[in-house]
Amino acid sequence: MPLTEKQAKSEQEKLHNAILKGDRDEGVKVAAKNLDAGIAPLDYFEKVINPVVQEMGEKFSRLEIFLPELMRTGMVVKAIQEEVLEPAIVADGTSDNQSEAGRIVIGTCQGDIHDIGKNMVALMLQVNGFKVTDLGTNVTAKDFIDAAKREKADIIAMSTLLTTSMPFIRDTIEMMEGLGIRDDYKVVVGGAPITQQWVDKNNIDGFGEDAVDAVKVCRRILSE
Repeated sequence: MPLTEKQAKSEQEKLHNAILKGDRDEGVKVAAKNLDAGIAPLDYFEKVINPVVQEMGEKFSRLEIFLPELMRTGMVVKAIQEEVLEPAIVADGTSDNQSEAGRIVIGTCQGDIHDIGKNMVALMLQVNGFKVTDLGTNVTAKDFIDAAKREKADIIAMSTLLTTSMPFIRDTIEMMEGLGIRDDYKVVVGGAPITQQWVDKNNIDGFGEDAVDAVKVCRRILSE
């Protein structure tokens, strides 16, 4: 059962209130109630959690909120992700994880510490048979490349929520070109500020608009 726009706005407000209070238990309770009512975990993530996290990130960048508020956002959302969304997604997973679909190193690029969206993408890739190495946040170009070599990766996946960290994606591409290994790995990116036009302009192989799309993009790239 998909969330309507009106329902999504109402649930965003509930999540926002839980964040303002720093009440992780309330956030978990609200999310669980939605899933119990038949809302798909990814639908809840995309229509409720993503907009709230993006809004808080933008407010932080404009100095409208400060680190304590940002930390409360991460605390509440991380609890929802670990206690509600991830178990539901894993329980719904129907892919054959005995066969490896491909190897991916993933991380939030340098200059950005947001990891909620990246974590959801990593989880969806895992339940769909990919071997995923999660490098965490604030990952440098060199760290991406070193991990790709070490893990014998097929794809480097980079996430960003902040426009200020987008140049570090270009740095990774340019470093790969300088080392003569650009053709050794496919590069996939995602995040709120990313557009298809920017992807095309910067010699990037794929762009995932959300966690489900990221799986489709990685499958398409490897099949080609």
